[in-house]
Amino acid sequence: MEPQPSTSAGASWKMDIAAMDTAPLDCLVIGAGPAGLTAAIYLARFYLRIRIVDAGNSRCAMIPRTRNHAGYPGGISGTELLTRMREQAAEFGAEVTAGLVEKLERQDDLFLARIGNESLRARSVLLATGVVNNRPPIAPEVHDAALERGLLRYCPICDGYEVTDRRIAVIGTRTHGVKEAMFLRTYSSDVTLIAPDGDHALGEEERGRLAEAGIAMLDGPCAPLRIDGDQILVPTPAGMAPYDTVYPALGSVIRSELAMALGAEGSEDGCLIVDSHQRTTVAGLYAAGDVAKGLDQISHAMGEGGVAATTIRNDLAENRALFRRRS
Repeated sequence: MEPQPSTSAGASWKMDIAAMDTAPLDCLVIGAGPAGLTAAIYLARFYLRIRIVDAGNSRCAMIPRTRNHAGYPGGISGTELLTRMREQAAEFGAEVTAGLVEKLERQDDLFLARIGNESLRARSVLLATGVVNNRPPIAPEVHDAALERGLLRYCPICDGYEVTDRRIAVIGTRTHGVKEAMFLRTYSSDVTLIAPDGDHALGEEERGRLAEAGIAMLDGPCAPLRIDGDQILVPTPAGMAPYDTVYPALGSVIRSELAMALGAEGSEDGCLIVDSHQRTTVAGLYAAGDVAKGLDQISHAMGEGGVAATTIRNDLAENRALFRRRS
């Protein structure tokens, strides 16, 4: 790993950067979730010229309280965590710009990003755009209230512990639904797998596994979910069943289209394929967090953000005289 500039050189480095106002960015960070903000903190402390552009819909902001993110006894809400990370990034001059990157293309050796009427040029790009969960049928205001109260949950790895011995419904079918139901069976003996759109699309082997585990199966379709007191109701052709919590296992939309348009390789579900240093298959384009293939967890996204930022710094230093040698 190449050395960082010394702390004593701070003032001169800042003057150098101020003189580069018309130069391309060293790195454009797209997305201000845990991965993007972690990377921004690293990149700013490397004295690189960066911009962070965020469309304002980080999945982390939907988390009422995470209790398995180390360092926060009692847990912390997703919005509070993001606020703290933004404040920390700002300490080193890395501010978040609200906006949507509508197009990303190559222009000679640079990337050109279009954000409304503005265009940004950058030597490298870190894509930390995350994913969007597919929702079950539910009114938006009911969805948000159910999520806040723990009646609706999206990540059994994050909060399966909190539903120990509760009555759980998993909305899904096929392999993804079966896996989620089996995982949650670790925490409760009362788990029901409900098909979202009609009859279950399950093979005999899958039905056998579910039956052996004591997981009930209900065919759909599901009508819009409703809150009733301390429970959430899932209407199906079999009737209106109350549950303590519902987990949608309906997949997600991967926000990887900017990279795919540049020719980056992705997995079957749309996640970007990266190497061990978070490089995509497009030179100068990096990815971290849920948009990259891997474990969708805050701590994992932060780790990838740190790896990506360090790789970006070192790759830039190898390809150009980024850091001036001091005698």
